[in-house]
Amino acid sequence: MASLTQQFGGLKCPPISTARVESKKLKVNPINHQNKKANKARIVAQAAAVVTNAQTRERQKLKEMFEDAYERCRTAPLEGVAFTVEDFHSALEKYDFDSEIGTKVKGTVFSVDANGALVDITAKSSAYLPLREASLHTIKHVEEAGIFPGLREEFVVVGENEADDSLILSLRSIQYDLAWERCRQLQAEDVVVKGKVVGANKGGVVALVEGLRGFIPFSQISTKSTAEELLEKELPLKFVEVDEEQSRLVLSNRKAMADSQAQLGIGSVVLGTVQSLKPYGAFIDIGGINGLLHVSQISHDRVSDIATVLQPGDTLKVMILSHDRERGRVSLSTKKLEPTPGDMIRNPKLVFEKAEEMAQTFRQRIAQAEAMARADMLRFQPESGLTLNSDGILGPLTSELPEDGLDLSEIPPAEDL
Repeated sequence: MASLTQQFGGLKCPPISTARVESKKLKVNPINHQNKKANKARIVAQAAAVVTNAQTRERQKLKEMFEDAYERCRTAPLEGVAFTVEDFHSALEKYDFDSEIGTKVKGTVFSVDANGALVDITAKSSAYLPLREASLHTIKHVEEAGIFPGLREEFVVVGENEADDSLILSLRSIQYDLAWERCRQLQAEDVVVKGKVVGANKGGVVALVEGLRGFIPFSQISTKSTAEELLEKELPLKFVEVDEEQSRLVLSNRKAMADSQAQLGIGSVVLGTVQSLKPYGAFIDIGGINGLLHVSQISHDRVSDIATVLQPGDTLKVMILSHDRERGRVSLSTKKLEPTPGDMIRNPKLVFEKAEEMAQTFRQRIAQAEAMARADMLRFQPESGLTLNSDGILGPLTSELPEDGLDLSEIPPAEDL
């Protein structure tokens, strides 16, 4: 027994593996596992069925709504609609317009740049006003023509931009038509206008009048100046022909000068501008006519240097001393306008203020001198029935004339004769 005990006590047993025990603990029953999978699949199927049914119901609802809307549109399209057909047409008339070339439209400028301006004409896109169409005159920026954001104006459609289907507008076309109308009116009134010479050709010069280019034949220019000398100068002009259809605008400087010269009566006072100075006098422009203010007619006091009294560009009042219409010469004077000798040198402003008064005195003296000359002639013609008393009044020798005679002081000014 002891030996057996000793034999068993000497034996060594290996330790029991824990992995085997744990695997036994985690072992799952195959039947239960399959049941759980079946339950999960059943739940998923039920959820899918619910979603499918919800989608089906939504589609059905949308279909019914569509069919109902279709039926209402077919049977009663305007039922419950506040915006009527009349309102629709009214809106079209208000915001839509004919965009054909030549159509006039109202618009509001909302943006300007160096090349032109954007204009809101209540169309599907903005319209554009190019710089060249902004004015009848040559300008460098639309603001020079008074075009600013906020300006509301009438424009005319002159084209379409194919890139974005926007319309091209013009103010120049409207101004062009108005300019021709104005020229026709001025021709009917037979008035004298000013025109600036801007070009020349073999037959004459070109001048700007009312923004239009008019032609002045050399035969209708009163001076003998060359075309180059006339460039950039303003000339008095009259209309000879105004034909918009043929774009013919013919002007005459000679006709305008004839009218101006007819108004130059001896002793009349006119406003002039000093054009140039010469040792013997100053040339004065009086309404397109060059007159000579001789150095001896500037002042009663001696003028040694004209430049000390006058300068080119000065504006002054002068009196007409003589006018040779055939030779186109006009003699002027400021000397006759001096209230006291030497005022033209010391106080020219006073001379110009008293010019009309002094000219009237001059004309009265001329009229009295002419009357005295006629009276002297009558002394040698007793058959005339007139006599002259010591006061310079012609008295009657017959009962047909007033008892107090004729007062020569009432003779009208020379330009009214």
